[in-house]
Amino acid sequence: MKQLRIPLIIALSIILGIIIGNFFALNATRGVIQHKNNSKNDKLSYMLNTINAMYVDSVNIDSIVELIIPDILANLDPHSSYIPAKDLQAVNEELEGSFSGIGVQFNIQSDTIYIVDVISGGPAERAGLLAGDRIVTVDDSLFVGKTINNEKVMRTLRGEKNSTVKLGISRRTAPEILNFEIIRGDIPINSIDIAYMIDPETGFIAINKFASNTYRDFLNSLASLQRQGAKKYIIDLRGNSGGYMDAALNMLNEFLAMDDMLVYVEGKAFPRTESRANGTGSFQQAEVVVLIDEFSGSASEIFAGAIQDNDRGTLIGRRSFGKGLVQQQRDFPDHSAMRLTVARYYTPSGRSIQKPYTPGDNKDYEEDIYNRFLHGEFYTADSIHNNDSLIYTTKQGRTVYGGGGIMPDIFVPRDTARTSPYFYALVNYGCIYQFALKYTDANRETLNQFKKDNDWQGLNNYLNKQNLFSQLETFASEKKITGTAAQKARSKSLILEQLNAYIVRNILGDNGFYPLLNLHDKTVQTAIKKIHETANN
Repeated sequence: MKQLRIPLIIALSIILGIIIGNFFALNATRGVIQHKNNSKNDKLSYMLNTINAMYVDSVNIDSIVELIIPDILANLDPHSSYIPAKDLQAVNEELEGSFSGIGVQFNIQSDTIYIVDVISGGPAERAGLLAGDRIVTVDDSLFVGKTINNEKVMRTLRGEKNSTVKLGISRRTAPEILNFEIIRGDIPINSIDIAYMIDPETGFIAINKFASNTYRDFLNSLASLQRQGAKKYIIDLRGNSGGYMDAALNMLNEFLAMDDMLVYVEGKAFPRTESRANGTGSFQQAEVVVLIDEFSGSASEIFAGAIQDNDRGTLIGRRSFGKGLVQQQRDFPDHSAMRLTVARYYTPSGRSIQKPYTPGDNKDYEEDIYNRFLHGEFYTADSIHNNDSLIYTTKQGRTVYGGGGIMPDIFVPRDTARTSPYFYALVNYGCIYQFALKYTDANRETLNQFKKDNDWQGLNNYLNKQNLFSQLETFASEKKITGTAAQKARSKSLILEQLNAYIVRNILGDNGFYPLLNLHDKTVQTAIKKIHETANN
C-alpha cells in the first residue's frame, strides 16, 4: 500500500467518499456490488465495497480506512497528514490559548512524578501543592512505576473544567502521604518563554510557538519592556517550529511600515494572495534583531523572511528549517481530521520558504537536518552552498538566496569548543538535570531565600561557591558515567553553566533560567553586540 502513487484529485475524492460513508453500494436483495461508474476515482471505494460484501471473513472496514488515509496523504508531501479522532483534541490544544488541568510542570524521576513547578494562580497552587512534591496516587490508585510516562500523566491530570482529581502527595517535610482534592481549571498555554531587559536599552523576547494567544502576549511583552526603557528588541525564534500564520503577521505589523509586504501565498486552487502591513504598528522605528536556527520553521520563517526582505532588521544564527507549505485542516464527521497542503508561502522578495522534497518519499526530507549536521552546516558558514540560480533582492537591493529555509545575515556556529564525551554522556543520560532536581530538593529552604526578589544573579553566585562539580561527578559515577581528567577540564564550565541554570529554574522558573543561559549564549551575545553597532551607525 505504501507504494501507491495517485494524483491529488484522486486522493481527495477517495478520502471524502470514504469518510462521508458513501462507499457502500451493496444490493442487499441480489447480493451483488453496484459499481456505479468505471472512473479511477471510484477504484478504491469499489475495492472496499467488494471486500465488505464478499471477503471470506468479516472485516472492519473502518479500521482499513484508518490505515489507508495516512498512506494516501503521505504520498502527497511531507506535511499533509491525518489526525485520528483520539488525537485531535491534544493536537489542537497545542496551539489554543488554554486547556483544563491542575497547573503543574512535572518530570518523571525514578518512576515517580516529580513536580518541578506549580503554575502561579492555578488549581494546584490554590490546593496547596508545592514544587518538590511527588505524586504517588491518583484517585486513590497507585500512580508510580515503569508504566508511567509523560503522555499518561498528562492524560490523567488533564480533564474537563471543574472536574475533580484526588492526588496523594509525598513531601520531604511530611512523614505521611498528604491527600489533596483539586478542581481542574483553565491553564494558559504560554508561547512566550521569557520577556526581560537584557541590558538597559534592549528587550529580549523568546517565543516557542505561534499560538492563538501569542500576539496578545507579544504586545503585552513589548509594552512592558518599553515601559522599562527598551528601545531595541531581540526576538528569539530558535526552536520555534511555527503555528498560526495570523499571529506571525500581526506581530510583523508592529515593526513594518505601511504597505510593506509581509508574505504571499499561492497554490493551484489559491491565486496569489498578499499580506501587507497597515501602518499602525507601534514599533516601526525600533531596532530589531531576530534569532533563528535549524529548528525555526513555518511561521517563524515567515517572520524572519519579512524582516530580512524589507531590510527591517538583522537575522542572526543558522539557516532555518525550510517548511513553507500551507495546510488547511478539514474535520470529518467522526471527529478525526486531515491537514492538507493547499499552497506555498513566499517571502516578499519571492523566495519559496519550502525546501525540496520528493512526493511519496519522505526519507531524505526527514533526514535533512541530520545530513546538514554531517555536512558541517551547523559549524562553518563555508559548508553552506547557496543556489546561484535562485537569487533574489531585498527592498534595498541586498542579495538573498532561495532554495529552502531562510539564511541569516550573520552566521553563528554551534559551540563545540567545550563539549566532550563526558559532557555528552551526562546529557544523554539526564545526569545534569537529575542532579539539579536532587540538589534543589535537598537544599530548597536555603535556595528559596533568593525567590523573593527573583535574584537569579545572587543565586548563581551562591551556587558557584558550592563545589557542585565534584558533587555531580560523584552522582554520575554512581550511575557508571565516567570521563577522563582532560574531558572534565574541557567541559567543566559548560556543565556548571547548565547545572546552575537548571537549579535556578527549579527555584525561580524561566524568569531566572533564560537570563542565566543567555549570559553564555554566543548567538544572544552576538545579537547584543550587533544591535548596539546598528544603533551607533
